[in-house]
Amino acid sequence: MDLSNIEAVDIHTHPQTEEFLAAMGARRSQMGEHFDSERRPVSFGEQADLYRSHRMMAVLCNSDDETISGVPPAPNDLIGAAAAEHPDVFIPFAGIDPWKGGAAIAEIRRCHAEFGIKGIGELNPARQKFYPNDESLYPVWEVCQELGLVVMFHMGFPGAGAGRPGGMGFKLDHVRPLHLDSMAADFPALNVISAHPGWPFHHENLAACWHKSNFWIDLSGFAPKYWPSEVVHYANSLIQDRVLFGTDWPVIPVDRWLEEFATLDFKPAVQRKIMLENAVGLLQLS
Repeated sequence: MDLSNIEAVDIHTHPQTEEFLAAMGARRSQMGEHFDSERRPVSFGEQADLYRSHRMMAVLCNSDDETISGVPPAPNDLIGAAAAEHPDVFIPFAGIDPWKGGAAIAEIRRCHAEFGIKGIGELNPARQKFYPNDESLYPVWEVCQELGLVVMFHMGFPGAGAGRPGGMGFKLDHVRPLHLDSMAADFPALNVISAHPGWPFHHENLAACWHKSNFWIDLSGFAPKYWPSEVVHYANSLIQDRVLFGTDWPVIPVDRWLEEFATLDFKPAVQRKIMLENAVGLLQLS
């Protein structure tokens, strides 16, 4: 893979074609209200051109919460096809529902064989109502470890359900990073990404990343100007080798993320790691 023209890898983006918007179900309107931004369809071609204009690659994330929501997911085949059409931009991850057990494992193996996925995710323990360290789900993580796949978990405050009575039934306890830390301890050869700075559990997130070399944090989903000071300090020092640039696009526009990140006092060498080098190593892109 030629990375000579690439300045960054956005580890966390969500396709916005009609199929992916439909798979959001009731969350489409709820999250549009919460983030004060209506979700509109965006073709893969438009998304690819956006990232090309920034000299970036982008991970395409998918999700499957059918067991809980009853809403069928967007097919992973769409991500595989988009990555094949735009190999200079897109890096495919696959969405799975861990409650589907053997079917989820079969889907992971299929996507790895057919599309060359680099990882699984974004998994959302709040929305999918599971704990990462639930041992009944360990066969799913075992396959990911076997295949050398990265697994991304939403940690910290979930946008899904925010502002609604009872949070639409989603519970914050599911997205505490200590549950992911426990799972990471049981799978030392599995690289896990804790997606987002982890607020209001960001201290747990930072401690787990500092403690375990297979625990990574992406800086997506929260605008940089709102990051807690501890996140900036640790990302700029002790955990600089396992922090990843991510936007959660379209939640945070690329331009906004870059503009606000530039106002923070990150060392130039650390900026390079966060924006590019850490992701290249983790995803084995070179």
